[in-house]
Amino acid sequence: MKRYEGLFILNTAGREEGVKEMIDKISAEITRLEGKIETVQKMDRRPFSRVVKKAINGGFYVNVIFEIKPEGISQLTKAFGLNDEIYRVLFTVSPVAKPQVA
Repeated sequence: MKRYEGLFILNTAGREEGVKEMIDKISAEITRLEGKIETVQKMDRRPFSRVVKKAINGGFYVNVIFEIKPEGISQLTKAFGLNDEIYRVLFTVSPVAKPQVA
């Protein structure tokens, strides 16, 4: 299992109350593929610096750190690419967290 960091830009389309359900769907998909979620960090809604579509000028950012087998990333990319509620997703390999020395 490798440790990954996923940055999700959610297409809330003006409805902030749906963010919790979208995060639950993301978490469920990762655990369905035998992944283990370490942390979920909800960030604010941010405007895009360059607007591609006038209807979508910003998104709600969520950062998820998780462990999964490397072949699971391609399956997650396909699954989230078909979801209209997720505007963009970016996966990067995350280094293993080192324990802090007091």
